[in-house]
Amino acid sequence: MVQVLLVEDDAAIRHALTRGLADHGHAVTPVASGVEAITALDARRHEVVILDLGLPDMDGANILAVTRQIHDVPVIVATARDDERDIIRLLDAGADDYLVKPFSAAQMDARIRAVLRRSAPSTPDNVLVVGGLCLDPVAHVATLDGRPIELTRKEFDLLQILMQHPGEVISKSRLLAEVWQQPWGGADRTVDVHLSWLRRKLGETAASPRYLASVRGVGVKLVDPGSGR
Repeated sequence: MVQVLLVEDDAAIRHALTRGLADHGHAVTPVASGVEAITALDARRHEVVILDLGLPDMDGANILAVTRQIHDVPVIVATARDDERDIIRLLDAGADDYLVKPFSAAQMDARIRAVLRRSAPSTPDNVLVVGGLCLDPVAHVATLDGRPIELTRKEFDLLQILMQHPGEVISKSRLLAEVWQQPWGGADRTVDVHLSWLRRKLGETAASPRYLASVRGVGVKLVDPGSGR
């Protein structure tokens, strides 16, 4: 259960997102103003902050600045402002992600999990191992049988999700939502192309898989070739 501080002045959005994130297993502390947000940050340790910019008492950018002075908690800016200059400015100021309204609770849940993966401390427990595959999410290094694999960011993220759930069939819609932050039910072609590239770098094909096994009509799973599955 992730402790989430939700800073949102619109009551309807605040209530809907609180319910939606709770349905995804998160514990949400909802506040409606900048003063409440700063008070909540001082009073309790949160694991993620979801921050609206247009608050009644102060701009969210000021809250981000205060947060960065006292905490290293991941901050996801969630706002209606879609100007590219604002996005760049806030990311440069320390925001970990930037999401433009409207969005679903499922998409926000995926963003939360993504920023927590990126901010996880580097320990042996974080390293993922399946058969001869080894992936360190913090160092951003992947190896196969002891040899480094050159992966793009999306290929790395795709492999990471599959290695976090070995033997579990993951739908392409879920992969699209988690890796590309696109709505569930989107086109599968993007996932198919990246899986093909990933297979090539793992020395296998769809016709002769070793690690990446497709389940027709369901999704794909990552298996240990030596397990007999």
